[in-house]
Amino acid sequence: MAESNLAGTVRGGRSTAASIAGVFLALAGFIVLMGVTTAESLYDTVYTTHDNEISDLGATVPPDSVIYQPSAAIFNGTMLGAGACIIVSTVLLHRTGNARRFVIPTLLLGVGAFGVGVFPGNRAPMHALFALLAFSAGGVAAVLGASQFPSPFRYCSAALGIIALGGLVIGMFGSETRIYSELGDGGIERWIAYPVVIWLVATGGFFMNPHSPRRQVAK
Repeated sequence: MAESNLAGTVRGGRSTAASIAGVFLALAGFIVLMGVTTAESLYDTVYTTHDNEISDLGATVPPDSVIYQPSAAIFNGTMLGAGACIIVSTVLLHRTGNARRFVIPTLLLGVGAFGVGVFPGNRAPMHALFALLAFSAGGVAAVLGASQFPSPFRYCSAALGIIALGGLVIGMFGSETRIYSELGDGGIERWIAYPVVIWLVATGGFFMNPHSPRRQVAK
């Protein structure tokens, strides 16, 4: 009886940790979406989703970097907050026994987002490195995490990851393609970032539900 109670306590603790991790993942997605929207609204000059990269909200790239307040403070704070939420969630998910192939890229996504907040666009080359880390790790996490989720979310997760990674490939190597010229730097970057934001919110909802199947997979 004592062993049964202990096992139940352990399972209950893991379920609670997974639910809290889900809250942090969903919160990270919410922070990014609303933080970026707010910073765009307060940008002190013309800002378009075609021509401007998301990170222009924090600072434009050298050599003639421009910083507009309060957009810069809002954007940088957004990245710091979202990155911290993702990192905390991965610590909790690791403790529940979730697979490293899912936890590690999600952790790197958090580190990348946090690094973007620490190193705005005028801090080359660190900004570009952390942005690339966040973009690539987010897509990989969605693809590798798909095996953890039940249908149909499994396929939605994989699709979101593939879309993000496909956008990243076009952003890095497709500057001469029609899709790049039509969408612009800003449009392509949003096709990389926003699928991951959607994935964060959806995955957070999955882990918040204590009745979700397969919230823990083998390492």
